[in-house]
Amino acid sequence: MKRALLRGTLLSLIPGLALAGESQKLNSGDTAWMLVATALVMLMTPAGLALFYGGMTRTKNILNTIGMSFLAYCIVSVVWVLWGYTLAFGPDFHGIIGNLSKLFMRGITPETLNGTIPEFLFAAFQGTFAAITVALASGAVVERLKFSTWLVFSVIWATLVYAPVAHWVWGGGFLAHDGALDFAGGTVVHINAGIAGLVMAVLLGKRRSYGRTAFFPSSVVLTVLGAALLWFGWFGFNAGSALAANGSAATALLVTNVAASIAAISWLVTEWVILKKPTLLGAASGAVAGLVAITPAAGYVNVFGALVIGLVAGVLGWFGVFVLKKKLGYDDSLDAFGVHGINGIWGAIATGIFAVKDIGGTPGVLEGNLPLLWIQIKAVLVTVIFSAVMTAVVFEVASLITGGARVTEEVEIEGLDSAVHGEKGFNL
Repeated sequence: MKRALLRGTLLSLIPGLALAGESQKLNSGDTAWMLVATALVMLMTPAGLALFYGGMTRTKNILNTIGMSFLAYCIVSVVWVLWGYTLAFGPDFHGIIGNLSKLFMRGITPETLNGTIPEFLFAAFQGTFAAITVALASGAVVERLKFSTWLVFSVIWATLVYAPVAHWVWGGGFLAHDGALDFAGGTVVHINAGIAGLVMAVLLGKRRSYGRTAFFPSSVVLTVLGAALLWFGWFGFNAGSALAANGSAATALLVTNVAASIAAISWLVTEWVILKKPTLLGAASGAVAGLVAITPAAGYVNVFGALVIGLVAGVLGWFGVFVLKKKLGYDDSLDAFGVHGINGIWGAIATGIFAVKDIGGTPGVLEGNLPLLWIQIKAVLVTVIFSAVMTAVVFEVASLITGGARVTEEVEIEGLDSAVHGEKGFNL
C-alpha cells in the first residue's frame, strides 16, 4: 500500500510519467463512449442511408436501392475482419499499405489496446466507416446496375480502394506523414465514395429515358427520416473519431450539428430564391451536405469555421445537383458525387483554411499556416486520382465476373424490385 501510494505521488509530480503510465491502460469511460459511437455509425448505413437513398428512388426500385446499402454493410463487415483491417491499420509497409500481420484479426485479444480502448472496438468502429463508404457510392448507379455486380464490386473495392486510402490517412501512411488533416473521413470516405460513384455512373451510362421523363421519388418522407437518422448517427461518426470521451469529441459534436443546420438552411434558401420552392427534400439534402463538409474538419475548427463550411456546403451541394450535373450530362442517380464528392473536396480544403491551433493543435491559413492548404489540396488530388483510376479497374473486373454490369432493358422497365428480388416496396 505504501509503495503504491509513493508511486502515485511520484507520478503526480511528474506529469509525463503519469501520462505514459495511464496511456497503456484501458479507460472505461472512453470504451463506453466508443461502444455507443460504433453503434451510432452502424445505424447510418442499413437504416439512415438506406432510407435516405430509398426514398429518393422510384417506387419500382426502392427495395433494390435499400438492399444495396444493406448488403454493402454486411459484405464489408466480413471483408473488414478477414483482411480489410490489417490492410488499413496493420503495421505500415512503405507508407502505402498495412502488412498482413493482423490478417483474420490474428494476434488481437480482448486485452489488446489501441490507445485507451480495446483494439477489437477500434476495429469495429473503423469497419463501420468502410461499410458506409462503399454504400455511399451506390447512390450514383441505382436503378440500372446488376445486383450481382454490386456485390462483387463491394468486395473488391473495399479491399483495393478503401483500405489503401484509409491507411494513407489514418493508418500511418504517406499522407499522414505529410501532415494531412482528416478528422473523420473527408478524403477517406466522402471524396473516395463520391469519385467512385461518378466513375461508375459514367461507365454504366444513363438510365433509360433519363432527361426525357420525370423521375419522381418514391417517398420524400422516407428520405427526410433517413437524413435525420444519418444526422443522429453522424454524432458517432465525427465525435467518435476522437477515440475518447473528451473535449475533442465534444467540439466535434457541436460543430457537426452547427454545420448541418446552416447547410440545410443555405440549400433551402438557394432553391427558394432560384426555383421559388423551398422543398423538404432540399433541406434534407442540405443537412447531409453540411455533415459531409464538416467531417474532415470536425476536430480542428471552431463554431465560426463550422458556420462558414456549412453555409458554403449547402450552396455547393445545390449547384452540384442542379447545375453541374445538368451541364456535364452524367446520370448520378441520387447525387453521390454532387453531395459527397463535391463537399468532401470542399471540407478537406476548408480544413486547411479554418483549422484552429487551440482546438486541434494545427493552425490553418487564417492563423498563418499557408503550407497546410497545399498539404490538404495534395491529399484531395491523390485521393481523386487514385479512386477514379482504381474504381474504373474494379468496376470493369466486377462486370466481367458477372457477365456485364447493366440490367436488361426489360428489367429496367419493369423495375428491379420485382424483376430481381420478386418483391415490392409498397403493396398498395
